Amino acid sequence: MGLFDKLGGSLSQGILGNMSEVSVEELTNEYGAYLMDDETIQLGFRLVRDVVLFTDKRIIDFDKQGATGQKMRVDSINLSSIIHVSAETSGFGMDDSEINLSYISSPYYKVSGGAAVAEKKFEFPKKYNIQPLYRQLQQIAYTNHENLNK
Repeated sequence: MGLFDKLGGSLSQGILGNMSEVSVEELTNEYGAYLMDDETIQLGFRLVRDVVLFTDKRIIDFDKQGATGQKMRVDSINLSSIIHVSAETSGFGMDDSEINLSYISSPYYKVSGGAAVAEKKFEFPKKYNIQPLYRQLQQIAYTNHENLNK
């Protein structure tokens, strides 16, 4: 069972800002060539032309650029590289909720002087309950932290 299978239907209520969920079949047909061997899409979302996929191994961000959308930047965050997760819940007014991930972006995790770290923010609509996703990502971050510091 993959990470996002554990979240159940709550994730399918439309996360990541104004993104809407897209079927795994449609995403596999369109983006399957970007998957690694034995990697499967768990969930995916589209915002106009951009797409975010959650697989059993990584989070993949497709950023279509230009007027035609023919040019595309593809970026991945390996689940095994996530080392910190923070969340901010929505308040009154127009505030959205968000989850911020810190992940190791250098190819070597255990390096003298430390590894390079990057961050990625995911925004959620005000009514979306981010707790199940936060909890699962935090479990991954905790496990990764423990493994890195053995």
